[in-house]
Amino acid sequence: MKHFTFTFIFSVVVSYAFAVSGDSLKVNSASDIYFRKIKYIEEQTVIPSEIYNVDNTVSSFISDSVYIARIQSIPSIVNLPYNDKIRMLIERYVIKYPDQVQGLLARSDYYFPLFEEIFDAYNLPQELKYLAVIESALKPKAMSRAGAGGLWQFMRGTGKLYGLRIDEHIDERSDPVKATEAAARYLSDLYDIYDDWTLALAAYNCGPGNVKKAIRKAGGKKDFWKIYNYLPKETRSYVPIFVAATYAFHYYEAHGIGRLQGVNPILTDTVLIDKKLHFMQLAEALNISIDTIRSLNPQIRQDFIPKSDKPFKLVLPYDKAYELCGNEEMVYAWKDSIYLSEKFAKTYVATTTDEKNRSAVYHKVKSGDTVGGIATKYKVRAADVRYWNNLRGNTIRIGQKLKIMVPANLASRYADLSPVAIENKKKQAIP
Repeated sequence: MKHFTFTFIFSVVVSYAFAVSGDSLKVNSASDIYFRKIKYIEEQTVIPSEIYNVDNTVSSFISDSVYIARIQSIPSIVNLPYNDKIRMLIERYVIKYPDQVQGLLARSDYYFPLFEEIFDAYNLPQELKYLAVIESALKPKAMSRAGAGGLWQFMRGTGKLYGLRIDEHIDERSDPVKATEAAARYLSDLYDIYDDWTLALAAYNCGPGNVKKAIRKAGGKKDFWKIYNYLPKETRSYVPIFVAATYAFHYYEAHGIGRLQGVNPILTDTVLIDKKLHFMQLAEALNISIDTIRSLNPQIRQDFIPKSDKPFKLVLPYDKAYELCGNEEMVYAWKDSIYLSEKFAKTYVATTTDEKNRSAVYHKVKSGDTVGGIATKYKVRAADVRYWNNLRGNTIRIGQKLKIMVPANLASRYADLSPVAIENKKKQAIP
């Protein structure tokens, strides 16, 4: 095992009381509490696809001239226009979803310095970092219904094209460093095609082929607003929502949105792993929460690092990285006959601490159901319903079966109340 310094200062914070009960490893270190707070921020911050669904119900008394002046004062190489659609999107962020903006701000404290360093190396505009806000809400494990994944929402084919490893063990679309480097190369290539950042952003969302088609239908005009009506519906909102997100990050204080209360920064380090290793070995041998290991290494699937020709870069809190380097053979050998066995691999399911004490029931969507209403019925968060069912927004269809993770001791009661169970009982009652 080789060890080298590769540090980040973590400053993502939130004032929230976290219960540690229910974890088989009773860990209360500063880093574990810290990463539970990061996890809470992630759960509370929805992917802003809801903001695409523009309505006219949100409004403020701020004049257009104020918004225009503020947007024009934002230093940006990317053109930031203003119109009624952009106004509505801005107000969706800062008026309708202020709590979500707080969560995004907190997560940006961790990810933005990394994005800025990589974009600087590729000579890209720094404001492109806001793309990750509208793509994934700064969630490295975000996955869309179409199969796009990670902070930058790469489709599998595009991710592999730009050098990301995506297999049953590792998905580098969730690796903050490698995925951002891939996004930087992709954005550079798109700009080389169009020589226009708004068109590059549109192509990032819907693909160069759709933008090329829209340009052709618009008579060869290479201007986002000239080809607007020929773009896919979601892409029409993409540049406006980029402007809105950029505005929200610059002027959140003007709308009474404060940053979340801070905690002491956590220092991390990177260790090169050249043998098979399971997160359970690390968790037990080093007395560290498995959720902390996952938070720092989101690209690992099923908590297992396979042996590879190229060592894997494992990120840990600094003290745990130091401890691992001094006890590497002990950690590799920790219950290896159990945790590295084929039998364990077949039965192991990577669950969060909260999910270990929960069971799945299934809700069949009926007319009038909403994600929020279903969440209220089962006493869970709407964000969790979206996560369990890989929903990017709040769009659900009649007849769709949604998985709901309820407390294990209440599973039978909720199962009896679900539309699926009620429908089955009706069928059984028919003679």
